[in-house]
Amino acid sequence: MTRTIATLPGPTPVPVTVVIPTLNEEDRLPGCLASLWWASEIIVADANSTDGTRDIARRFGAQVLEGCGPTIADQKNAAIARAKHRWVLSVDADERAAEELGSEVAVIVAAPTAQAYRIQMRNRYLGGPYELGGWSRDWHIRLYPSSARWTSQRVHERLEVEGPVADLRARLEHESYRDLAHQLEKGHRYSVWGAQDLFAKGRTVRVSDMVFRPAWRFMKTYLLEGMWREGVRGFVFAAVHAWCGFTKYALLWDEQRKQHASMVAEQAHLMMETSLEAPMSSAH
Repeated sequence: MTRTIATLPGPTPVPVTVVIPTLNEEDRLPGCLASLWWASEIIVADANSTDGTRDIARRFGAQVLEGCGPTIADQKNAAIARAKHRWVLSVDADERAAEELGSEVAVIVAAPTAQAYRIQMRNRYLGGPYELGGWSRDWHIRLYPSSARWTSQRVHERLEVEGPVADLRARLEHESYRDLAHQLEKGHRYSVWGAQDLFAKGRTVRVSDMVFRPAWRFMKTYLLEGMWREGVRGFVFAAVHAWCGFTKYALLWDEQRKQHASMVAEQAHLMMETSLEAPMSSAH
């Protein structure tokens, strides 16, 4: 990966379309939109929010697409299809653009040297910076041509792009969870989606998946990646991370159990119908 070098921003808006998927983000969207003041176009793809998300987006001058979904990838793709610029910048409502990002994007879109560009997250967790473990090396492709599309899987959607990828210097500030309750709620939702994705792919689950995968998640996060140095906050993060891993495979097992029960019930019904039809046939 190569890194780009930015210059100071000019007085004109940067010719890029910012795409933001939302669902009930009225408390975090204003800060996100304010940090993107330099963008020529902002499209908010909303998944039927029940709060003031859409009104806030419109007050900031963003174009709003309503009823997008069902996945985050579908929201992004719907917005990309409406983009008027060649280059698209994906940002989440819980993120803030660093001051220098606008100037760096302006340089890129004027003379691109790669097919897409990665941006590093500067993550925060429950009131403090997360500078250890996997999140400290958290890079994602966020700047890309409007011809690209996101895969429609429910969890950790991927961008389908071919060609060289370069790195930007500027970061996105990211605070994924409002509080612990929000982390637990979001983790459960992602576990459900992850189980559904695995089930759709025909993945089978074993007891070892529910025992060793969560245990490895905890040890990797807490011990190997050094979250133990964050005290209680680090322990809570590692424990919830492991719990979500267990929940995903437990939910997958439950889907398989229900499928098996449905198949058994259907077979029993067919056998009953066959047994009832047999005497009628012999009577004739």
